[in-house]
Amino acid sequence: MDIVTRLGLKWPIFQAPMAGVSTPEMAAAVSNAGGLGALGLGAAGVAGARDMLRATRALTDKPVNANVFCHAPATRDAAKEAAWIDALRPTFAQFGAEPPDELDEIYRSFVQDRAMMDMLVQERPGVVSLHFGLPDAGWITELQSAGNLVFASATSVAEGRACVAAGVDAVVAQGIEAGGHRGMFDPAAADAQLSTLALVADLQAALDVPVVATGGLMDGKDVERALASGAVAAQLGTAFIDADETAADEAYRDALRAPADQPTVMTRAISGRAARCLSNRFVALGAALGPENAPEYPVAYDVGKALNAAAKAVGETGYGAQWAGIGATRARTGSAGQILKKIGAEFDAAQSGGAP
Repeated sequence: MDIVTRLGLKWPIFQAPMAGVSTPEMAAAVSNAGGLGALGLGAAGVAGARDMLRATRALTDKPVNANVFCHAPATRDAAKEAAWIDALRPTFAQFGAEPPDELDEIYRSFVQDRAMMDMLVQERPGVVSLHFGLPDAGWITELQSAGNLVFASATSVAEGRACVAAGVDAVVAQGIEAGGHRGMFDPAAADAQLSTLALVADLQAALDVPVVATGGLMDGKDVERALASGAVAAQLGTAFIDADETAADEAYRDALRAPADQPTVMTRAISGRAARCLSNRFVALGAALGPENAPEYPVAYDVGKALNAAAKAVGETGYGAQWAGIGATRARTGSAGQILKKIGAEFDAAQSGGAP
């Protein structure tokens, strides 16, 4: 049985997890409408993640995708962290604020978080997806034995093969067009920057598990093209950022609606890892300071969040992590369920050669 059938989906369309944007209401609406809703749990902590999953389960009895971060824990460099704080200090001063005296590693990697693992086994969301790497293969088996499918993102064939060797049920091919953080296992490695459709074709040819396409996919025609390239499903994120159920703040939504003024670019200055973002003041500041000088993920994110909070406190909204993929001009409005159904209708029309 293929994964779309096993999940009981009307359309082979997944909502991307999008930590900081997705909500239980969004995930449930997408799942109830015939797609696969998702929650980004990497920043939530165990208690917060459990609450989000239970809130979602109260709204739908269908599978949802619980996404966790599997990054290597940060290698701390006190001198580099202090230098980055000092580099940002003048910008804090513009907003009448001081930066933190020191930084914390604000997110615990799933690879070290047995409590998060136990919670996912107990809550059984239906799908658990992995970003930035892989946990112990035994954990993947445990998640599957509890009734979950396990997906893992890959940006290259080598990463895809590692996912298959670990025993995942499907590989999510993250093309360079995708918004948010690049899922590279080693952020210091060279990035081939393959497009979504090229990566899907390469992974489909090299692997013996299903491949899901993600990155720059915004409508039903894009979904149809992804399936034609070898994917079994398409995962869309930016299309849902402006949905009624989003956790994105109004400034983020306003920026998304004016992408001609703020095209998407890659930056590592905000969080410490490469991520595609709307080009805002923080992106420009990071470019001027040298993003290579930022501490490792997620340590850099600690001061990044503090700077955004200080700026917002005085009405400046250009310092947020406004993640978005290529195609932001086609972001949708309305409820997440309505968005899913429209994309599904476009997909049906594309497959039949007609208009939706």
